[in-house]
Amino acid sequence: MRCHLCLLLVTISVCLAVRPAVSQKFLPKAIKFQGDSEYSDAELLAAAGLKKGVVLGYTEMQDYSKRLLATGAFSTVAFKFDGQDLIFLLTPSPDLLPVRLENLPLKPGTDLDAKLHAQIPLYHGKVPADGGLNDDVRTALEKMLVDEGLQAAVVATTAADQFTHKVVAVSYSISAPQVTVSVAHLDGVSEAFGTRVWAVLNEAVKNPFSTMDSTSNIERAVEQFYTDQGYAAAKVQVTRSGDPTTTPEAIVVPFAVQVVEGRVYTIASVHLPAESLVTQEEIEKLLNTPSPQPMGVKVRSVWILIQSRYQAKGYLDCKVTPYASLNDADATVSYNVDIDPGAVYHLAFVKFEGVSDDLRNRLIHYWEMMPGDPFDKSYAAGFIYKVQQQDPDLRRSLAGVKIKFDVTANPNTHDVNLVIRLER
Repeated sequence: MRCHLCLLLVTISVCLAVRPAVSQKFLPKAIKFQGDSEYSDAELLAAAGLKKGVVLGYTEMQDYSKRLLATGAFSTVAFKFDGQDLIFLLTPSPDLLPVRLENLPLKPGTDLDAKLHAQIPLYHGKVPADGGLNDDVRTALEKMLVDEGLQAAVVATTAADQFTHKVVAVSYSISAPQVTVSVAHLDGVSEAFGTRVWAVLNEAVKNPFSTMDSTSNIERAVEQFYTDQGYAAAKVQVTRSGDPTTTPEAIVVPFAVQVVEGRVYTIASVHLPAESLVTQEEIEKLLNTPSPQPMGVKVRSVWILIQSRYQAKGYLDCKVTPYASLNDADATVSYNVDIDPGAVYHLAFVKFEGVSDDLRNRLIHYWEMMPGDPFDKSYAAGFIYKVQQQDPDLRRSLAGVKIKFDVTANPNTHDVNLVIRLER
């Protein structure tokens, strides 16, 4: 605290020592900026609205300082004039936040950033939580939408980490009207699959438009359909198709879906890491058990089995990544599976809500997963059914009860808070 005060006093003394009289006018030989290398002199001059070769007085110098400070990019702005050069002393703000686009039908990336920068000289992908650059970006995004024929209100909100509650980003979204998705074109789908693929797409487009995720979400849905049918090499490309359109209720963003189906492959083998919690024997049994399901669905059930086995041991972040090796000569596919278990999560507490004290005590009596134990998601999900089988009185007490689970897993501490709600 003492160091900050000393620095402030030094800054004030420097400014006062070189402060020109209010009535005096000067033509600075050069205008310089010190203290923040993030921005070029040209960007700072433009942000301040300042031009070289202009006669300035103290009031004007002060006004330009206030303009820079109002952007929110700096925590302090001071200036000094040494009789020759006008020097602005900048302290970068430590609180600038990255920008997220939630449901704006604009393409994020370098082109959009360049357009924003052209209008907002100090925009480098980050803004303050409110005011200044934040407002400037919101206004610029609204103008971009208007230029595309879309009238929409853009709002800026802060996004916080749900565990630390620290604000981590500023999100821009359209508050009204709603932004939806449509599929305008579907190509490459055989007649046999046409109706079924459209059914998949009709489900996918029920999700609201997301600037970052809509394309990949549609691709995954269609790819999953083909993989389930055994088309291990099917390729799906989803792109924006034309400009968004408006209806009285919504902005509709159209997409085109291009499919290269390929061929059906049979499963030759699935290879697991040596230390896997699932054995090769289990995999072989799952794949070779007679079933009306397509082979692709069986393969997907293998990945689900592996993930659930690890999650039962507390590895909630377990990632299962299969790598397909295709043999076109005999139309077979082999999978080498990479398993990244991640950290073990432990139960922090379990709480039953919506029950009487007596019923809560009886449920806790049967509960076996203690605080500190690895969190078993399957145990929590099956607990109520299990105790109903064990205790006829509980079965009668829980008849007609709806059960909801609220699992909060903290990725920083790897603790899990579990709330089991019973509702009638």
